[in-house]
Amino acid sequence: MKISKALYEKLCGVWSAVPTPFNEKMQIDHDSIEKMVEHHIKIGINGLFLLGTNGEGPCLTEQQKIELVKQVVKCNKGRMAIAVQITDNSSQQMLENARKFSDTGIDIFIISSPYFFVRPEPERIFNLYDSVLENIHLPVGIYDRGKYSSVEIPIMVLKKLYTSRKIIIIKDSSSDEARMKLALMARRKNKRLRLFNGNEFQCVRYLQAGYDGLLLGGGVFNGYIASRIINAVKMGDISEAEKLQNLMNKIMYAVYGGKKIRSWLAGEKYLLMKMGIFKTWKNLYQYTLDKQCEKAIDRIFKQYQNLLIPY
Repeated sequence: MKISKALYEKLCGVWSAVPTPFNEKMQIDHDSIEKMVEHHIKIGINGLFLLGTNGEGPCLTEQQKIELVKQVVKCNKGRMAIAVQITDNSSQQMLENARKFSDTGIDIFIISSPYFFVRPEPERIFNLYDSVLENIHLPVGIYDRGKYSSVEIPIMVLKKLYTSRKIIIIKDSSSDEARMKLALMARRKNKRLRLFNGNEFQCVRYLQAGYDGLLLGGGVFNGYIASRIINAVKMGDISEAEKLQNLMNKIMYAVYGGKKIRSWLAGEKYLLMKMGIFKTWKNLYQYTLDKQCEKAIDRIFKQYQNLLIPY
């Protein structure tokens, strides 16, 4: 499968697993999508990942998914790479999901572990993905959540999958040393492969190990700081990188509602309201905000507005 040079040049740096904006009626908010896309451009994001966990993809209707993707592509105008999750419980359904987005102008399909899978033996899980890879028409990214998935993809399955020439990116959110080593080994054998860390609380370790970039759920608000972490690691200034990581963690814990992440998506969307990007913090996962979380986010926004909106 031929991959354009323009796309490959974007397979690095910071990517954002974007949240989905709603209006008060829980409809897709087109105005907020346009603001969100422009904000990502201004903070130097190279790619957007749509319909992931942070984007509430598993909960959106089929019509909402297509509406969201088309509007993002329209606003993007080819400036960032666009990846869309097509994860499902069967290869037939994943290929059907891919077909629905085939004419939208996206660049990459993302596949994660199935939400539900009967008899999850390694051979059957491998066949699930292998069948998709044989019949799909765009490059593919694997989103590995490790033990945090409802159905964990065994390492032996990943090892076989990573040999496919159709896979060009890996988003590793597993926080697993063995999976990190496997991804690095796969890239040594497949020079086309690009590795992204998805654990936004541990960016420095993965960048030091040799990962190509960061694909972050909080990229819409922490992407500028994340890019500075990347630059610090490239310059060999690990002390500065760790300092920036600690600052980013401080902001994220305030936004997400503490170390128990009790407000998560509601907090993220509330911050985006403060930033003038979203109109509501409503979400399909039914995360809510209490006064304590609101005040914490208000303080963070006031204190670090220059890092959240650096333009």
